[in-house]
Amino acid sequence: MDHRDRLILALSALVRAEREARIALEAAISSGELSPDTAKAMDNPEIVLNQDDMIMAEEFVRPYAPSSRLGIS
Repeated sequence: MDHRDRLILALSALVRAEREARIALEAAISSGELSPDTAKAMDNPEIVLNQDDMIMAEEFVRPYAPSSRLGIS
């Protein structure tokens, strides 16, 4: 698995987590109540990207992005 595949998987996981959170919120609103547990889950989502993923993503885009966008002097 190369860096692009890892990036795609990480972004897919992020989108999936956001979709699941939105569905949970819609269900809570539809039922007429938002329980404390639901609110807590929405406030503290599970982290799907770590520092290694961010470094890999920055290294991947470096050849394609202007240096000013990456904070490189």
